[in-house]
Amino acid sequence: MMTLAAALLRLLPAEAAHRATIAALKTGLAPRAAPPTSPRLAARVLGMDFPHPIGLAAGFDKNADVPDAMLGLGFAFVEIGTVTPRPQGGNPKPRIFRLPADRAVINRLGFNNEGMERVRARLVARQGRPGIVGVNIGANKETVDRAADYVAAFRALGALGSYVTINVSSPNTPGLRGLQDKDALTELLGRLNEERNACGATQPLLLKIAPDLDAEALAAIAEIALAGAVDGLIVSNTTIERPQDLKSPARTETGGLSGRPLFALSTRRLAEIYRLTAGRVKLIGVGGVASGADAYQKIRAGASLVQLYTAMTYEGPGLAARIARELDALLAADGIEKISDAVGRDAATIAARGRG
Repeated sequence: MMTLAAALLRLLPAEAAHRATIAALKTGLAPRAAPPTSPRLAARVLGMDFPHPIGLAAGFDKNADVPDAMLGLGFAFVEIGTVTPRPQGGNPKPRIFRLPADRAVINRLGFNNEGMERVRARLVARQGRPGIVGVNIGANKETVDRAADYVAAFRALGALGSYVTINVSSPNTPGLRGLQDKDALTELLGRLNEERNACGATQPLLLKIAPDLDAEALAAIAEIALAGAVDGLIVSNTTIERPQDLKSPARTETGGLSGRPLFALSTRRLAEIYRLTAGRVKLIGVGGVASGADAYQKIRAGASLVQLYTAMTYEGPGLAARIARELDALLAADGIEKISDAVGRDAATIAARGRG
């Protein structure tokens, strides 16, 4: 059930509500929510031990202001960013639009963030604290050599995160999604792996992809992942598609759509990439997760871990702990003793439903 505080925040414009939430969390007075400590939910993924699989997606804590507060709300891991080398104001406001009738959000933020140096200082200050905190990096809008921006951000931040995510799939930076093309992606990941080897970084390298990729592009990414250029994939970012059944007035706004309408599309892409990689590449499922049943479907589609963000807009801050409890009950009902045993069980069926 949505808390009173969350209800009051929804009276503010979306971006103002987000700023107010971050400010409140920075006070250190945020509520805490303890998720279950069930052995069914625990898993070792990408060399890290997760007490349960529910994490916070990038976009909420762009500047690493409140990763520990979010861990305290029951998330097993938090991904900060997207962070670019230079500070960036992003696209003109308004640029976040709630679609309450659809339990969705459209955003066209454009990688607004304070830049890698400020984020680096915050990550240095939290070194030694417990908790898995990933770092999501991107390129500045005006950069010509975008691969150089990713290398610079990785050099500054890579050793300070539990893992690093390469975001080439935001629809809100013109031309960025072109980096998902096979040749461009091969070059980008080659340069990043050269930097990783040169600096001796051991953090896993993940790639976040769009749900709007066609079959050929998805197969190419699977091939690149199987070749070892990345350690895992995050499926998926927001979509530029607009389902015909959207009801909210803001449905025509430009930007990336997230939340409930993204769930089926992103879950199909997850199952497809799981099939293409034969389960040999670790996957994180994102898109429309708002319940334990949603998380369970992502896992059965092929995800070893699950992230959420948009659903908190409507459900409030205790969502991660609630989802973890619901997921634990679903595993118990199915007689599954370890969550890893559920990964990919329904991938063939979900992938066969056809491309959206």
